[in-house]
Amino acid sequence: MAKKLPLRMCTGCGEMKVKKEMIRVLKTPEGEITIDATGKKNGRGAYICNNPDCLKKAVKSKGLERSLKAVIPPELLESLTKELVLHESGRKEGV
Repeated sequence: MAKKLPLRMCTGCGEMKVKKEMIRVLKTPEGEITIDATGKKNGRGAYICNNPDCLKKAVKSKGLERSLKAVIPPELLESLTKELVLHESGRKEGV
């Protein structure tokens, strides 16, 4: 029997995708908002596809803020954008 893969919904496009293919944005119990590369840190998580367009949609619709129940600092949005761009370019080079 095949192992069931955990699915998560993107806060930008609303599509269900495999958890490993997405970036997790985390709100720690202390209220700090960071990018969770491991996907295992403790706190409230929201997921975004590895796509800059999804991040733009999530920001515009405030989907990320709603999911995390917090205001997203502009610095985090900048680092998220950079992370997505790096991820995109890294994936294209490997193809």
